[in-house]
Amino acid sequence: MAKSSFLAFDIGASSGRAILGILENGKLGLTEVHRFKNQMTRIHDSYFWNIFSLFDELKTGLKKCISEFKVQPNSIGIDTWGVDYALVTGDGHLAGLPFAYRDHRTDNSMEEFFRILPKKQTYLLSGIQFMQFNTLFQLFASVQQDYSGLKIADNLLFTPDTLNYLFTGIKKNEYTIASTSQLLKPGKSEWESKLFEAAGIPQTLAGEIIQPGTNLGELLPEVLVETGSAPIPCIAVASHDTASAVVSVPAQGENWAYLSSGTWSLLGIESPVPLVSEQTLEMNFTNEGGVEGTTRFLKNIMGMWLIQECKRIWDSQSIMGWHEIVALANNVKPFKSLINPDDSCFLNPGNMPKAVQEFCAKTNQPVPQTKGEIARCIYDSLVLKYKFTIKQIESVTGNKIEKLHIIGGGAHNATMNQLTADATGVPVFAGPTEATAIGNILLQAKALDKVKSLAEIREIVRNSFEVTEYTPSPKLDWETAFGKFEKILK
Repeated sequence: MAKSSFLAFDIGASSGRAILGILENGKLGLTEVHRFKNQMTRIHDSYFWNIFSLFDELKTGLKKCISEFKVQPNSIGIDTWGVDYALVTGDGHLAGLPFAYRDHRTDNSMEEFFRILPKKQTYLLSGIQFMQFNTLFQLFASVQQDYSGLKIADNLLFTPDTLNYLFTGIKKNEYTIASTSQLLKPGKSEWESKLFEAAGIPQTLAGEIIQPGTNLGELLPEVLVETGSAPIPCIAVASHDTASAVVSVPAQGENWAYLSSGTWSLLGIESPVPLVSEQTLEMNFTNEGGVEGTTRFLKNIMGMWLIQECKRIWDSQSIMGWHEIVALANNVKPFKSLINPDDSCFLNPGNMPKAVQEFCAKTNQPVPQTKGEIARCIYDSLVLKYKFTIKQIESVTGNKIEKLHIIGGGAHNATMNQLTADATGVPVFAGPTEATAIGNILLQAKALDKVKSLAEIREIVRNSFEVTEYTPSPKLDWETAFGKFEKILK
């Protein structure tokens, strides 16, 4: 296989990277070209994303790849978090900064929406897990609050599609990111008109849906001038970051699950069909689009956001390293206090340690006082939520999960990996940590006919990156802790 180069832009809710991938002889090598911060901007008590700053950072990444690393990539691809979107006017300008999903305008939007279209019907039409920040509820809240941006908008573009548009001038919505919106029919790249009607949004706003791996065309001339790039295409990869991450799961066979571990923990399976029923409604599972006709049947769990926000508060007093936080957690008694990681009080509380303490007090548990106690409470609770979720998946599918692949940044945390294996009783395979960028890069390669299939992509991943196995060896009473955790969820 001849050498090919691809530049992946992987943007999360707290940071973004430009990752250069070199594919040669069936192996992939990665180089981080550029890293930058991403954070919500608070303006008049609303939260937004600075999409123009992100675009500048991506152009900087492309320019550095060419000028500093001396590599002209064959293509670029962009992935981001889900649900958020920009509105574009008829003359091609953005109607304003895109709202951030943690903005509080949707705090009561689900309950109000269900007065128009009942919860059960909404789920059966979409197959998507209910979270107050889903695009459906964001749009509904904007209608209810008479948001002026909607009145001048002709198009809605999800975050990666917006950035693709800024690079190419092409307005298309890619299937995997659109599937996070709760506006599509389950397992289909088709908008569900009944959901648009209930939200009070014209369906024409949403536009055309394209499949992951679509070549959008070349970068705009002004982008080429600014970055020094030769004409290259922008590929609409699996542009929801979890969809790209799942592409790179180094799995073989069946009966495996994945945990994409980062700011959010996405725990699920790759299913050939959507799994939409009253049972999955009760469990609040989601059915999001994957590549090659697959469905990502999964649960969104609050994830490392909980400890990231604690660290942010603690760092304002004295900077702490992640290893120090893990060490403090390991030196306190486990299971003393537990939280429901997905309680709405943890979505954007401002002071996460205080929110953890208040939850424990409200649920009549010992209130964690030290940093180690708060961190241990979070780690134990996340692992028990993983156990709970795996049991739910098994009850829906009737199949026993035999392996759990942990991918993403959370795969670095050896302590959490071992705790997860111990709690679930399932062997854990950790890695690759750069799963999202890898999936992004290899779908670019597939779009340019350098790779033929999802199976070949996963073979390349297995040949290119180290995976660490964690065998269950429980030394703690996980079953008693799980019983306590289940009571907290009720």
